[in-house]
Amino acid sequence: MSNFILIVLYISVGYLLKNIKSLPSQDIAAKLNKFVIYIALPAMILLEIPNLSFGSETLIPVTVAWIVMGLSAVMVLFISRYMEFSKNVTGALMLVTVLTNSSFMGIPLISAYLGSGALPYILVYDQLGTFLALATYGTFVASYYSSQSKLSLKIVALKIVTFPPLVSLVAALFLSGVTYNIYIKDTLEILSLAIVPFGLTAVGLQLQFRLPKEERKPFYISLFIKLIIAPVIALGICYMMNWDSLTAKVSILEASMAPMVTAAAMASMIGLAPRLSNAIVGYGIIVSFVTSYIVFKII
Repeated sequence: MSNFILIVLYISVGYLLKNIKSLPSQDIAAKLNKFVIYIALPAMILLEIPNLSFGSETLIPVTVAWIVMGLSAVMVLFISRYMEFSKNVTGALMLVTVLTNSSFMGIPLISAYLGSGALPYILVYDQLGTFLALATYGTFVASYYSSQSKLSLKIVALKIVTFPPLVSLVAALFLSGVTYNIYIKDTLEILSLAIVPFGLTAVGLQLQFRLPKEERKPFYISLFIKLIIAPVIALGICYMMNWDSLTAKVSILEASMAPMVTAAAMASMIGLAPRLSNAIVGYGIIVSFVTSYIVFKII
């Protein structure tokens, strides 16, 4: 319950700050997002990735996570081209529609639905699924869609290999099994804790309850894919593979979680339809309380 209260609190604080006319809300939001992407997220990657263990138990959540994200990305790309969405809107949807809030929302909600025994599988889905995708897929999408000029392979490659989350991911993989000095560990933990409050406050700072007409269509499409289609895909995968265990249920529920806060931070920081991105995350969090419960009752 405390996590739910904090979600509302952080977004509300951001929204209240936005309505103080003397404060440059967009400037504050931009700085918060930069801190999340350039400092807090790399800190979390360096803290968590070296502790991952790979085994047979990781197969189901990892498989479901990547197939759901892959098919969601294909749908977003196809619909965006069909609807002739702008490059900025398409890039935003490729981030916030595909990446899920598998930890801050996933841990309390799924633990409440399925009990504490679900936690190890939640962490596998989060770390080897959405978290790894944020650092790799997210880096590529951010690099490709943020460019205002024609991109060469060399420019894309340079943007990707110099993007802090990916640099920290590569470093973290080399540090697998390494035990950090207590001061380094404490510093990384403190920095990584900023992701949720800073990210959600930035969402509130940029949240608008009434979107412009041209942004409503991508808004509804994004939430429909993320909160309805994604869990249906996960259900289909588990049904076809005859997976009916606790791990499978965790994977299906993870697919039904709200859009990732950090994905909106990334989209906003590089100018990919920040108002739309934050609306999708803000409203998505609220709606997902209902849709995830429906998914829970189905499984």
